[in-house]
Amino acid sequence: MVTPNQAEAEQAAGMRIRDEDDLVAAGQKLLKLLACEALLVTRGEHGMSLFCRGQRPAHVAAFAREVYDVTGAGDTVIATLALALAAGARIPDAAVLANCAAGVVVGKLGTATASQDEVLAAVEEVAAR
Repeated sequence: MVTPNQAEAEQAAGMRIRDEDDLVAAGQKLLKLLACEALLVTRGEHGMSLFCRGQRPAHVAAFAREVYDVTGAGDTVIATLALALAAGARIPDAAVLANCAAGVVVGKLGTATASQDEVLAAVEEVAAR
């Protein structure tokens, strides 16, 4: 699993991502280039896009209510993904959980963490939508 942000995905794929077609092309190119099972492109206010080998891309809407500071958001995404996958979660479910955790930390000033209770509350909020 690799979790580049959109700028990193553009650079690695050697192409600009201007629309969804470009995003899909870049995601598919990176899956092949990196020979990985999955790729999760973080896209700021546009959420995340999950690419899994042999499946259609899935887009996860951004969770954050208000963004104060994005410092550490990418670290939160990969850490939450790793934890969820190690606990046996399916990749799409792990991506949603990671999105919720990142939404919690960007809503705080400075480098922040997300507690278990905060992430669970975020998951419940997403489920209620």
